Amino acid sequence: MGSNDSTCFQLMNITEEERSLIASPWFAASFCLVGLASNLLALNVLVRARQGSSYTRSSFLTFLCGLVLTDFLGLLITGAIVVSQHAVLLEWKAGCSLCHFMGVVMVFFGLSPLLLGATMASERYLGITQPFSRPVASSQRRAWATVGLVWAVALALGLLPLLGVGRYTVQYPGSWCFLTLGSESGDIVFGLLFAFLGSLSVGLSFVLNTISVATLCHVYHGQEAAQQRPRDCEVEMMAQLMGIMVVASICWMPLLVFIAQTVLQSPPAMSPNRQLPRSVERQLLIYLRVATWNQILDPWVYILFRRAVIRRLHPRLSTRPRSLSLQPQLTRMSMCQPSPD
Repeated sequence: MGSNDSTCFQLMNITEEERSLIASPWFAASFCLVGLASNLLALNVLVRARQGSSYTRSSFLTFLCGLVLTDFLGLLITGAIVVSQHAVLLEWKAGCSLCHFMGVVMVFFGLSPLLLGATMASERYLGITQPFSRPVASSQRRAWATVGLVWAVALALGLLPLLGVGRYTVQYPGSWCFLTLGSESGDIVFGLLFAFLGSLSVGLSFVLNTISVATLCHVYHGQEAAQQRPRDCEVEMMAQLMGIMVVASICWMPLLVFIAQTVLQSPPAMSPNRQLPRSVERQLLIYLRVATWNQILDPWVYILFRRAVIRRLHPRLSTRPRSLSLQPQLTRMSMCQPSPD
């Protein structure tokens, strides 16, 4: 495979005929282009939506921008590597350095959207259930700092195999690198850590979003005065968050559960000569492809779950009297001013 350093290569029984059949760059390139176009469209809509938005909505849109930007860069970088490997018939001529880089990228851009989803759910939970527990005007700078912190956590986890905890190896059919589903202690620890943080993010999003939606429903349909009812934008933000959570759960949970099950399997799935059964290799590839759909569907959740789109589909909603804020009048007046950032 073009390198004397074989630490990132595991045995794969692929014949030259199979390799030539598999190594077609067109599917990977088409998949990547669709995802990039979707994220660019969402970024364009987000930039226009942020102009003149309220403090709360501006902060939420900043988190969304961070999420879409993460998905876009993830597809761009990983897609470029996968397409290039298909073009050279799955020969890793750059050796383990490129494999290690792709492994870090895969973990970083895989975990970041899940952590960002949990962060957005936490922000909306506090904004809806405890509106006075945080500053009313959460600046865009603070939101971007939070996004940066999430990126730092995901990057720190991705660098662990380079520090000796776990390994990155070339995966079947030879076009991508990811964490190793082996029986060594480092592989087990890293695999479980990745699966745990990803599952924890999805679970936390589910709990916080459920509470937030229940709170909105209680206020919206309760006996409170009209001025205590939620605004349309609050309902819209929660609809988008629920959509992001559902997409993340469907796309990522099969892979996260599969990783945890495989590294804990007894006897180990990986043989002593560092080879996985073909059935395990194919399952990992399928679950990875399903997880990749998260980067394509995330932007469409925002694009389709906007008030303008929903009102076109349900015209009666546009004739409904404008809902007011969950928060008291003085707080609402400050929230509706444009953000100075």
